Amino acid sequence: MRVIRVLGTALLTLGLAAAPAAADSSPSPSASEENGAPTRAGTSFRTATEVEQGQTATARASTGDYLYWSFPADAGQRPTVRATVRLPESHAAETWQIDVYDGLRRRQACQYGAQTRTAGADTASVELECVLRTVRAWSEPWADDPLPGTYYVRLTALRVATADLGQPVGAELRVDSRDMGGAAAVDGALAQPLVPGIATPVGTDLAEDDDSPTAVLAGLEPEDGWASGWWSDRWLWTAAGGALAALAGVAGYRLTRGSGRPPGVPPHA
Repeated sequence: MRVIRVLGTALLTLGLAAAPAAADSSPSPSASEENGAPTRAGTSFRTATEVEQGQTATARASTGDYLYWSFPADAGQRPTVRATVRLPESHAAETWQIDVYDGLRRRQACQYGAQTRTAGADTASVELECVLRTVRAWSEPWADDPLPGTYYVRLTALRVATADLGQPVGAELRVDSRDMGGAAAVDGALAQPLVPGIATPVGTDLAEDDDSPTAVLAGLEPEDGWASGWWSDRWLWTAAGGALAALAGVAGYRLTRGSGRPPGVPPHA
């Protein structure tokens, strides 16, 4: 019995020691798997990979490729697009650039940020940034203002040595927005946001025919829907202005009434 008890204790100890080891050896989910961020990029406008704001999309590519992503932006938002390119250990000087296009594929200018940067020889990475203008709810047809809808990001190398073409690189993309509030609001609104008619789902090949089963409507939109929020700080300014106007009217009335009495006449005569 004593031998059996000793063997049982030894087996129990081995089991407790093996459990943490098994837990440590199990693969942990990556950040992309946790938040559902895409891990590849498209190669054209039609195959642009959809990414939501606040996600960090990643992709593996080769130097010289064109990488495309798309994201939604609503009225009142000022999007900031940031991209990081991990370069190979050995390379010559390279110039990288990000361009942002709206739903009509019009190139949008950056307010500020390093949209184009040159990485020196053997530099490990290069970081790019483009802060767009505030998205307007409405604009004149001839204007080039950013409007609510889908926006496209294109990342590519402009000047690359022939020997560096085809070398593997890693790319990261993240889009964040700042809500500019009623200060950037305008009177009027679009009938529909500027979104593409079709988009190719991630993991499927682009069909030759737009009516094919793989062609679906673009599925990304802001969390609260397109321009669905009725609240704006313009309501605060409107209410404050109305209250001040009412107080000014009452004060003016009392001042006028008091100054209209003849001298020496009591107020309630």
